Amino acid sequence: MPAIRASADLRNKYSEISSYCHKTNEPVFITKNGQGDLAVMSIAQYDDLMGKINLYAKLAEGLKDAQEGRVQPFDEAMSDIRKELQI
Repeated sequence: MPAIRASADLRNKYSEISSYCHKTNEPVFITKNGQGDLAVMSIAQYDDLMGKINLYAKLAEGLKDAQEGRVQPFDEAMSDIRKELQI
């Protein structure tokens, strides 16, 4: 069940909301005038979420490349990567 709090709680009970976000690794949804307004989460949770979004974008890019025939054998790809990294 998502945690839903009034916007006044963000000001009056910030520490409680912060502790909840860090302990549960879940966001808290903030309402304003009874309507959803914000989602508050820990920096660690945000970083994890952004990492997943970036990974999904890269996977989608790779799938599109594969569908359009922009592929190369594994050995060639690794050779190119080693050249870039100068290994």
